[in-house]
Amino acid sequence: MDDTKNFFEKLANIDSDDGIEFEPRLAKADIPVVKNNKNMKKNSNGEKAIEESASSETEEFDDFEGQLTIDVYQTPSSIVVESTIAGVNPDDLDISITPDSVTVKGERRKEEKIKSEDYLYQECFWGRFSRSVILPQEIDPDKAQASVKSGVLKIVLPKLDRQKSKKIKVKFD
Repeated sequence: MDDTKNFFEKLANIDSDDGIEFEPRLAKADIPVVKNNKNMKKNSNGEKAIEESASSETEEFDDFEGQLTIDVYQTPSSIVVESTIAGVNPDDLDISITPDSVTVKGERRKEEKIKSEDYLYQECFWGRFSRSVILPQEIDPDKAQASVKSGVLKIVLPKLDRQKSKKIKVKFD
């Protein structure tokens, strides 16, 4: 495997020298707009799932959690995670960092109640969301920093360089 491949080429097992062009595509999230949990059933794995109904309306249930969209990139000294979190109260945001992963959880709350029949379009996600990322390299959680600017959360995770050697002096008693 070519050591000059970037993290994402390695992750997707893409060989940029094989002549095959890779073109990223945008994917549309299919998040149901739901009203109550009467159609909520447990599937064979014991997990909650929506049972399809004959009506054209989907039903709302409280346990639904959206997946936060993120960008992850690296610099020579750190790994950076960015995400749009406009409309999220800082008290409703929770970031957990370990040496090999980062998890962002939160909730975007709708301030005013709008009847579903009054919506012409409803594409924004309101409610709980989360996202966990396994990092490609160990980081120092104690030096991680998070900031929000113009509705964009930016988490900077300094890389640990285990390759560096440290010289120590020997004490003689």
